[in-house]
Formats: sequence, structure tokens, C-alpha cells
Amino acid sequence: MTQPNFVFIMTDSQGANNIGAYGRPELQTPHLDRLAAEGIRFERAYTTCPICTPARGGIFTGEYPHTCGAWANELPLTLTTHTMGQRFRDNGYHTAFIGKWHLCGQDYFDTGICPDGWDDAYWFDGRRYMSELTDEEIRLWRQVLTTTEALKEYDVPAEFTWGHRISERAIRFLQQPREQPFVLVLSYDEPHGPCTCPKEYVERFEDYIWDPGPSKHDDMCNKPTLHRRFQDHFRNTWEFTEDGCLYYPPFFACNSFVDAEIGAVLAAVDRLAPPNTWVIFTSDHGQYMGAHGLNGKGLVMYEEAAHIPLIVRPPDRTLAGTVDRTLVSHVDILPTMLEIAGLEVPPVLEGESLVPNVTRGEQRSEKEVVIEWNRADVDNLDLISGLYPSRCLLSGNYKLVVNLLDTDELYDLAADPHEMANRIDDPALAAIRDTMHDHLVDWMNDTRDPFRGPGWLERPWHTSASYRHDPHGLKYPRPADGYLPPTLDYMTGKPWQK
Repeated sequence: MTQPNFVFIMTDSQGANNIGAYGRPELQTPHLDRLAAEGIRFERAYTTCPICTPARGGIFTGEYPHTCGAWANELPLTLTTHTMGQRFRDNGYHTAFIGKWHLCGQDYFDTGICPDGWDDAYWFDGRRYMSELTDEEIRLWRQVLTTTEALKEYDVPAEFTWGHRISERAIRFLQQPREQPFVLVLSYDEPHGPCTCPKEYVERFEDYIWDPGPSKHDDMCNKPTLHRRFQDHFRNTWEFTEDGCLYYPPFFACNSFVDAEIGAVLAAVDRLAPPNTWVIFTSDHGQYMGAHGLNGKGLVMYEEAAHIPLIVRPPDRTLAGTVDRTLVSHVDILPTMLEIAGLEVPPVLEGESLVPNVTRGEQRSEKEVVIEWNRADVDNLDLISGLYPSRCLLSGNYKLVVNLLDTDELYDLAADPHEMANRIDDPALAAIRDTMHDHLVDWMNDTRDPFRGPGWLERPWHTSASYRHDPHGLKYPRPADGYLPPTLDYMTGKPWQK
């Protein structure tokens, strides 16, 4: 059987609520809307962490940020972690990554050095993009083209943008004759700021005002203290109307612009790629955009930043549909691709294959997912970027957030989709809350979360919680990864056995 091909497309800071197919048709994303109509749209997909590097670690390793090592911005992957590129390359695939990586541990732009697993001829991180720009063009990109007025005044062509140059390289890749199967990754920085795009796009949204809904009036009553500090910070740094709505045309313009770039690539896929090519689309995380009086991303687990788009288009488009009851995570993507390709899914991967969803339309209401947070950035020293360990479990319509150093949260997303009422102390939900808490603590143990400890268990609202205890100490060695030799038992020197 001929091995399948994959075109994997991702954007940055584009939540599910920024795409027409997910309920916002006024945002003008016709190409992603068409992809959603032709494929399987996951309605309940979540990031592993609502900030760039950790989320990307989850996507490209199939491991949670605390496992792959990239648990904050500017932290690299561990030396024992293997990426999507390495796993497919080592199984005979031509693997190419074009665009933003943000996993090398250096900075936002990366190093210009292609990491193992990807074809250097197509590598195009931020540093390689800037190597094509003059100093003045870099200044324009990073410091000038950030407002509606500047975008209209300079009227930069699409060819100036990182996004367009990513698309051009992807189309050239698809035009090449080949005998190998391929994994082609396009990683757009857009619509992440500075939101550079041609004038025509910002003109479309010059009068557009984003209404985040009822949560714009959230007074953070009974919410964690740091949430209120976060709210005070962002209310002073973005353009909010008196009613709490967001006015920022460049973001919505760039959101529509990157859709057009993706559309050009999808047209090339349809024209040039073999018929057994799968297309997968997602984003690393969303943004709050005024919800709860916040903007940016990270730190808190509200839907606007945590709920991401995930669309899988199989070669057989008769399978198109919507999966609206199964909770899915970034870490499910790599196991899914490996199973589709008929390759081993090693135990070290912490997600679950979605093949039953994308080939048989299965819905699994019992599946749970976890989101984690540790800190935003190891380089920054401000309060908002400081250490703030949180773990979030989604189960059915409920979301439990344990904030190790702060007030915990529980939301009923069916009754309260805007997450206004923190019901952590509500006796009516105590049984559900405590069961979810048990599952979350078990997950931290099972995934060898290095932040785990008694503080996560000893919460004032769960008095019956108990430890897993063994007089000799419970051990959770690293699962087999398909590359390294088995873990050896410290006492015997033999392969560890549970």
C-alpha cells in the first residue's frame, strides 16, 4: 500500500473563535471554511498550553510541555525528545518545515539553523526570513507596521510578508517530482503581531469592533488573584471601547490575510499533491481579545485562548463531518498521523490517535484532556510572566483548574459558556469536582509531571483526597520512545518492570 502524504498547516494566536467555520463568518476566512466543509472539524480541540513554545512542543513531539522540556517560551526540547520530523524522516519520508519553529530555546526568531529531522533546503524560520530583509525592512516589520494608519500608508505587498514567502516555498515543494512520501509543515506566524499584511485587508476591518460577549464585564469575583492583576495590566495596554469591546483592525486584517495565503497553498495541494494526501490544520493557541477584560494569551485557561481549531481533511472527502463531543488535544495529532501512515505509535507519546474519529466518525464523550501552565517566558522578569503552576482538566462539559499557588476554578461550560461563575466551592458539583481532581492528580503521576507533589492533592475543597502510597516509593520511568534503550531498574540494572 502506498504510504500517505501529509500537509500540516498551522497559524499562531488564531483561536477557534477567529474562524468563520467556528461561528464567526464576519471574519472572512473563506479558505479555512472550505477546508472545514471538506474535512472533519473538531469542535472541542484544546492546546496543551496557551502560549507559543509549549504548545508547539505538544504538537511536534506528541508529548506535553513538561515531558518534552519546552514548558515555557525560550526553553528548548530535551535531548531525548524526538519530533514529528525525525520520526517520519527515519521511516522514509521527505520532511520539510517552512516557517516559525520557536522551539530551539534561543528566541522568537530561532537560530537560522535547521534542526535534525527536517530538510535544510526548505527551512525558513524567522532568522532566515530576516536574512532576506534590509535593516530598514526589519524595522518596518517589527516597529512600524503595527497600526491601521501605518499599514495603509506603506501598503506593503503580500510578497513582503513572512507568510507569503512561506506559501511560495510550500508551493515549490509541491511542484517537485518525488518518489518518497512526504510530510510538509507550514507554520505561519500570522495573525500573531505585528500583524503585517497588505492595505486591502486592514481597510476591510477599519470599522470592525470585536465584542467578546458577556465576559467583558467579568469583575473576577471569586477568581484567582493573579487573574485580576492580569486584567488590570491589559486594560491599560490595548484599545478597548468604553463597553469593553476590542478595536484592533490589524489583527483581524492579518487573520483574513493568512487565510488567503493558506488558500493559495490548498489550491496547490489540490492541483499538485498525490491523491492520498491528508491536510491537517490547527493553531498553537488563541487570544482573549477582551474576554474577562484580558488580552494576549497565557496564564489563565479561559476558552478564548485554550480552545483551538483542528481540521483534518482525509483523501476521501465523503468522510467530511463534525466531531462535537470528543475532547481532543494537540498531543493527539502526532499519534494520529503515525497511525494513518501505518507506523509505530510509541508509548512515550501522551496523546491518543484520532483515527476512529477521522475514518469512522466516532464520538467519544468520555475522553478527557489536560492543559498545563508553568510560566510565560524564562527571559522576562515581570509578575505576569512569573512562575504560576496550573493544571486544567476538561471532562465532558466541566473544566477544573488547579492553580497551585492561588484560588482554584471549576466551570460548567454548558450552563456557563462564558466562564463567569467559579463553582469550585459549590456543593452541587462537589462529586464531579472531586472525581475530576482525582483524575488530574493521576494524570500528573502517569505523565511524570516534574511539578507534581502533595500541594496539588491537598486542596481545601477536597478533604477526602488520598495519596497513592507504596512503602518503597512508586516509580514512573520514562516510557519506550522507539529510539532509546529501555529504562533500567536502579537496584537490578535490568530493564524496569512495573
